[in-house]
Amino acid sequence: MKELVWDEVLSVENDEIDNDHRILVDLFNLLGRSVLAGESRQYVEALLEELIRCTAWHFSHEERLMLKAGYEDLEEHRQEHLDLMDSVCDLQREILKTGKLEEQEFEFLEQWLTGHILAADMKFGEFLAAGT
Repeated sequence: MKELVWDEVLSVENDEIDNDHRILVDLFNLLGRSVLAGESRQYVEALLEELIRCTAWHFSHEERLMLKAGYEDLEEHRQEHLDLMDSVCDLQREILKTGKLEEQEFEFLEQWLTGHILAADMKFGEFLAAGT
């Protein structure tokens, strides 16, 4: 399982959001290292739960910033957050049932995290940078 590397490509040019994203990337990497190291099922499940909870908090934080900035695509972005949380919670239920985090599931988590940052969050970052 490959690790994500935080760099400027993932930056949305907003310190609050970038700091949240760094935490999520760190948790994602810790989860991957823990799976590879053969950590206990309980530990891996706890890390996945922490990643999900931090993501939910981040989404709430981001939506608050969107409200403050008057972001016109807030509802669309919020729906993407809801869809992403539904998907990852489905994945979590499957992992809890099987007791395994497979490579394809790990890739889904990676795409889920980076895809959202590189698409929807970048759009919001550009909105903030434009000062509109």
